[in-house]
Amino acid sequence: MSTTSNSDEFYEKLKGQLHETNSWPAEYLYKFIVKSDAVKIAKLEVIFDNMGAVISTVESKNGKYTSVSVNLLMRNPDSVIQKYQEVAEKIEGVISL
Repeated sequence: MSTTSNSDEFYEKLKGQLHETNSWPAEYLYKFIVKSDAVKIAKLEVIFDNMGAVISTVESKNGKYTSVSVNLLMRNPDSVIQKYQEVAEKIEGVISL
């Protein structure tokens, strides 16, 4: 099975879970892990710029990775998934939690 097919299945499952657990619009907390690289962190912040997002970062103990939390009000599950896809497309090596 291809990676695209796996990610499509993942997003469909996530969409179903988001519909079940929230009434929309709703606050959503994104969590990402990236290598501690100022450029990658800045790219991530730009993706959520001008959306009223509260963004916080925590560097790992050894400083190799940074956890980025993004909390903001999203319209619906499709908008949540769209942002996950945009992050995956624009930031190499990002891990979405």
